Amino acid sequence: MIKLNYIIIPLITIFVSILGSWITKRGMEWYDTVNLPSFTPPGSYIGAIWTVIFILATISALIVWNKMPHEGNFWWIIALFLINAGLNVFWSYLFFGRHMLNAAFIEAGLLDLSVIGLIILIWPVSRLASALLIPYAAWTAFATYLSYIIWSLNK
Repeated sequence: MIKLNYIIIPLITIFVSILGSWITKRGMEWYDTVNLPSFTPPGSYIGAIWTVIFILATISALIVWNKMPHEGNFWWIIALFLINAGLNVFWSYLFFGRHMLNAAFIEAGLLDLSVIGLIILIWPVSRLASALLIPYAAWTAFATYLSYIIWSLNK
């Protein structure tokens, strides 16, 4: 018998991915007019990186759900995973949907802090689940920096 979390957690990830992608695609015409630094990765790279990150984050969440007793810090970690998902979509909304580059930069920093918080909270439960989020933290740190540079170039 399949555990419900093996369906629900990946579905949440898929929903976040689809919603963020939809918002991003709607803003691409505007994005093509924005001044970008030379080190901006091509869209195809960004999509591939996010796919890997979402897969790793889903596996991390599944490990936490299955390994940790559902009490105490467990619910804080789950709440932080959900906040992180919301922040992920909200960045796309601010940047691509509303073209609010300064707010997107600040929000990207919050997104990165949420990933770092997850890594720290999950470490005592599962080093593997925690380590799976390191690429996410590295990518969001880069994305925060990139957001700042794009904001600076388009003031």
